[in-house]
Amino acid sequence: MNPVYRKRLWVHRLGISLSILAMATGLFFLMWILFTLLIKGFGALSWVMFTETTPAPGSDGGGLVNAIVGSLMMVGAATAISTPIGILAGIYLAEYGEESWLAQVTRFVTDIMLSAPSIVIGLFVYAIYVANVKHFSGWAGTFAISLIAIPVVVRTTDNMLKLVPSGLLEAAFSLGAPRWKVAMMVRLRAVKAGVVTGVLLAIARISGETAPLLFTALNNQFFSSDMNAPLANLPVVIFQFAMSPYDNWRELAWGGALLITFSVLGLNILSRTLFSQKVPK
Repeated sequence: MNPVYRKRLWVHRLGISLSILAMATGLFFLMWILFTLLIKGFGALSWVMFTETTPAPGSDGGGLVNAIVGSLMMVGAATAISTPIGILAGIYLAEYGEESWLAQVTRFVTDIMLSAPSIVIGLFVYAIYVANVKHFSGWAGTFAISLIAIPVVVRTTDNMLKLVPSGLLEAAFSLGAPRWKVAMMVRLRAVKAGVVTGVLLAIARISGETAPLLFTALNNQFFSSDMNAPLANLPVVIFQFAMSPYDNWRELAWGGALLITFSVLGLNILSRTLFSQKVPK
């Protein structure tokens, strides 16, 4: 056998072995985490957890209904804010990204926000909103997680729109359609599954964010639907209960963690299913 070929073969085998080892190590710790979560979380799942509010310190029973409703309200409002802004910004970047300096700056800022720590965004909203109105609120938490979701939707929409074949766009232009109509009625429709995937991934991203909500929405032990007041939410409740000395609180924290994990897992599976739709050729 050629010595050069033999050397390349051994390097190839070594690379494959290291890759498999790295994958196995990651899967081992992931399964370990999921197994621990399932063991401890399933014990806390009950009808009471979905019907009663968070218990007082040292008391028995209680649930997470106020935190679940608060999280759904804030994530829903953040999705309603970030989805149109992110999709329209993504369309603008895809259409004018190579022609406008503003589009290039927008793409650069979007990339920075994608990698920005969430706690920095929480502090930013605290400084410009919470500190001025002088109280925590659900709206402040909504604005904070919206700033996290918008870059995800923008980048996904921009990337998906670039996958549309140029022949499809040229056919629409040849029929006399204006540019805005081609962008909205042809280009966006061709990749609607990918755009929805971006929205679902953004929802999955913000569903478990804790740091921004600590500085904005804080928490509320009682059931409340007032978005202009401190609002209970699952991430902060899990954070506080997990570090408490009460067994009942720690058990509820495991149940809440399991609930968020399966919610995010479901959203990721749904997004993968939608992403399987191929772009027209």
